[in-house]
Amino acid sequence: MHTTQLHRGRLLDHIQLVVKDLAAARDFYTAVLAVLEIPAVDTADGYFWAAELVVSPAESPAALGLLTGRHHLAFQAKDRATVDAFHRAALAHGGRDNGAPGERAYHPGYYAAFVLDPDGNDIEAVYHGEGRRNVPSVTIDF
Repeated sequence: MHTTQLHRGRLLDHIQLVVKDLAAARDFYTAVLAVLEIPAVDTADGYFWAAELVVSPAESPAALGLLTGRHHLAFQAKDRATVDAFHRAALAHGGRDNGAPGERAYHPGYYAAFVLDPDGNDIEAVYHGEGRRNVPSVTIDF
């Protein structure tokens, strides 16, 4: 009998963005992620990463010479002030406004800001309001 053990944790293990200009992407993501208290780490292999996000140039072996195209990524913020600071940092480091900080109609208390990164990806910081941030976990038996 063969047994397969699966790790059940967060939904995603990692996301890779392949960018045109690694230096511009590094400047942008280092600044906005610092506001969110997520450190970015450079590597000797020509890419950088932060938590589950990996950013590399098209020349990297994993990219096969292709850019990833436009994506939407939403980062969690600890409060509204962090969303505001994210937006300011993004605009100061090569981002373009794609929705100023404010409440959205997704659900009561959804406070977010949207920017386009140097490659045109739609990057969001969101605070879900008090009581909505920590959703109870669900156990699924297979």
